Amino acid sequence: MKIEDGGEQGNVEDRRGMKRSTVVGGGIAAVVLGLVGTYFGINPAILQQFFGGAGGQQQGPADPPKDGYDKFSKNLLGNLDTVWRDQFKKNGYGEYKKPGMVLFGESVDTKGCGNNIPADVGPFYCPADKTLYLDPTFFAQLEQLGGSKAEFSQAYVIAHEVGHHVQNLLGYNDEVEKFRRSEGENAGIRLELQADYLAGVWAHHADKQFRILDDLGEIEKALQTASAIGDNKLTKGRVSSEKFNHGRDDQRYYFFKQGFKTGDASKEYLKRFMSPSVKPLEIGPKAGF
Repeated sequence: MKIEDGGEQGNVEDRRGMKRSTVVGGGIAAVVLGLVGTYFGINPAILQQFFGGAGGQQQGPADPPKDGYDKFSKNLLGNLDTVWRDQFKKNGYGEYKKPGMVLFGESVDTKGCGNNIPADVGPFYCPADKTLYLDPTFFAQLEQLGGSKAEFSQAYVIAHEVGHHVQNLLGYNDEVEKFRRSEGENAGIRLELQADYLAGVWAHHADKQFRILDDLGEIEKALQTASAIGDNKLTKGRVSSEKFNHGRDDQRYYFFKQGFKTGDASKEYLKRFMSPSVKPLEIGPKAGF
């Protein structure tokens, strides 16, 4: 993957290395939070209600690791900003407001989605502060789940979270709430599959404009990663499909690939994910997507 220097730089804050006076949610509590967050997609702010918000305060200054990840993140987020600014203009969506991104380790405080959120929750987007949060060590765990930690696969995960930012700006976060009463946990599938599709749309335009891919094998690894984090793969039959809220492996695979194939960010396509005539577990090619 090629994300070159000299392009637009994203707004990335590297908090790795910052120490806390107390970290709430360590040990077994952190594992529970991680499982709940991964399997059920519960807002981290809600999870904090069960473990308390007192205690850990991030302290600094401290030096983050010299691994170049802040540079990679700034270049990648800048690329995402460039593509989505162009797509907002092309599709008449108005001004694209750039998200922020925070790199952290162990746990993190947000402005609106809770404090002391452990890294076990995985990457997440906070609509309240329009910021993505990521512990880069997540990708080693993702590889153990059957995904890939190759650079473009990491880019897919970050692009998925930026997809949630795009949804937030376009009002889809609010729109999906109307489905929660009738669809329960399944309602979240609408947003997650749409975010996978939006990640594919970014990849389509980024490669077309900047030639970011070295070869199509990188796409296959990203598709492998999308498939590995399907609800059925993560829960391994321990949870019924009524509790799924991210989509099956075949759905996630299909929509990232479809976004990459078409590059279509039009309202006409995106609104299909919010169609009341299609149930979340049926969203896919057989339903006309």
